[in-house]
Amino acid sequence: MSLTLARRASAEFTGTALLVTAVVGAGIAAARLSPTDVGLQLLENAVATALALGALILMFGPVSGAHFNPVVSAVDWWLGRRLGTGLTPRDLAGYVCAQVTGAVAGAVLAALMFGLPPVTWSRTDRTGGNLWLAEVVATAGLVVLVFALARSGRTTAAPAAVGAYIGAAYWFTSSTSFANPAVTIGRAFTDTFAGIAPASVPGFLAAQLVGALVAVAALAAWYPHAGHAADAVVVPHPTRESAPR
Repeated sequence: MSLTLARRASAEFTGTALLVTAVVGAGIAAARLSPTDVGLQLLENAVATALALGALILMFGPVSGAHFNPVVSAVDWWLGRRLGTGLTPRDLAGYVCAQVTGAVAGAVLAALMFGLPPVTWSRTDRTGGNLWLAEVVATAGLVVLVFALARSGRTTAAPAAVGAYIGAAYWFTSSTSFANPAVTIGRAFTDTFAGIAPASVPGFLAAQLVGALVAVAALAAWYPHAGHAADAVVVPHPTRESAPR
């Protein structure tokens, strides 16, 4: 791994870790502060996650693009592969490994900060066609949003727009919008408000992959030249070994 890819992958690891720390930590705090009101717990969790995501995009976006999501990275590679934009296959492998390990590390960090065992497998079952459909919708919407912003030259709005979308999707999807394979895996390591049972993870991952395919089809119809902007997803960042460091 070159210095440039190592630097970007470390940003993806840390950013994804802090995102999951925000999701899980806010869930733990919400359950403790509002133990009898699940709706308020969800609101507290959604607001904290949306704000943290926006801040993390601002923090790490100029380094790695702030993907924090294997689906976003995979679509970035796919759309840019023939144009020399976006991620290379080697970049994609580095990003995905960093995102998944970062997500697990983030769940462990949240548990330690709240005085819980570092790993407790979740017992929260999240399965069923309605939840899988929700994940398709949530993931497709997220991917279309980030590529639409890049293709239309509005990446400066990405921190607010992506944070707002995820915050809203907590409420308009029955799955509470995981929309991220790495985050889904990380949340299996915590038996808290934000957890997902390991047995439920494959269904969510499959639905998120379908959502990515739906997004690619939608982008082909609405933004047929989205691949030209792959270097600017989620925000502009270096993508080649010759890029300035």
